[in-house]
Amino acid sequence: MLVYEFMPNGTLRDHLSVISKRPLNFGQRLHIALGAAKGILYLHTEADPPIFHRDVKSTNILLDSKFVAKVADFGLSKLAPVPDVEGTLSAHISTIVRGTPGYLDPEYILTHKLTEKSDVYSFGVVLLELLTGMKPIQYGKNIVREVKSAYRSGDIAGILDSRMSSCPPECTTRFLLLALKCCQDETDARPYMAEIVSELDGIRSVLPEEDLFSVNSIITGSSVTLANSALDSQAATTRELFNSLQASSSGQAYSGVLSGTVSPR
Repeated sequence: MLVYEFMPNGTLRDHLSVISKRPLNFGQRLHIALGAAKGILYLHTEADPPIFHRDVKSTNILLDSKFVAKVADFGLSKLAPVPDVEGTLSAHISTIVRGTPGYLDPEYILTHKLTEKSDVYSFGVVLLELLTGMKPIQYGKNIVREVKSAYRSGDIAGILDSRMSSCPPECTTRFLLLALKCCQDETDARPYMAEIVSELDGIRSVLPEEDLFSVNSIITGSSVTLANSALDSQAATTRELFNSLQASSSGQAYSGVLSGTVSPR
């Protein structure tokens, strides 16, 4: 069993705040997005049984001093459906709507049917936060509507966080399109987390060397080794993890690249 001590350096939202003393450049934001996406992907596909987080948001993504992202707070999480005695697997869980305004899947709100694509919608909002620095809902404005409107009018540059260093338009455009695809109203129109991880990897592969250097400079070799090897380690069952997280509420964090239990802070 892999145990990892996680020393937080605030939440993602803290670092996107206008009063943050350490504004993130695009390479760092992409690195954070990729780490968080891998965490949610693990919950959806590698955990046994899978977990729907149900409250993915920037304040539930913790960052350590190396900007390694950890998905935290499983207080609203639900175990994904498991096959019944006849082997039939439901595609969703029917449940009372829970989550945070601004991040909630519109279809989940209407139908009360929770699926892995509900987490995808919420993660899409996080991607929009990373790109724009905006909050999901602020001054009566909804980030998804605002960004969709700007995209339709061709004003992508106007919605980018002004504190973010310049980067190739190809990268920001691909990042934006991925976020908007995640935030489609229709569940079936959204990508799966595996597709999201693949696209974020693809964007990272075309970043200029100077942007890659800015990312690599904040990651030590040991952190990379831990991240790469952790996915191959054998984890405790997800049900045990889920129960322990429920018992301790939000006092633990789950890494995008860490399969196993995570020590309480």
